[in-house]
Amino acid sequence: MEKSSGAAAGGSAPPSPPFHMEDFQLEGKKPVKNPFVPIGALVTAGVLTAGLISFRYGNSQLGQKLMRARVVAQGATVALMIGSAYYYGDQIKLFKKESSP
Repeated sequence: MEKSSGAAAGGSAPPSPPFHMEDFQLEGKKPVKNPFVPIGALVTAGVLTAGLISFRYGNSQLGQKLMRARVVAQGATVALMIGSAYYYGDQIKLFKKESSP
């Protein structure tokens, strides 16, 4: 059987990124990373795992409390993501205003 895709023919270059992504370059600046987001994701995953284990062993009251705690941890993680995007978005705007001629 022959493959009719362009990748099988070899030599095809990967597609270039969309043109609008070039508008968001920060002139050599590294993007700022928020360390709280991965920590929040790990806490959420840990609480979820503990809740599922407690359900598996028949402790439904503890499982319900852990599922509620998971929702709180997940909401806090999303709030951190939104807050950091807003905070660092304002810093990027200020950087662009200050560096403009």
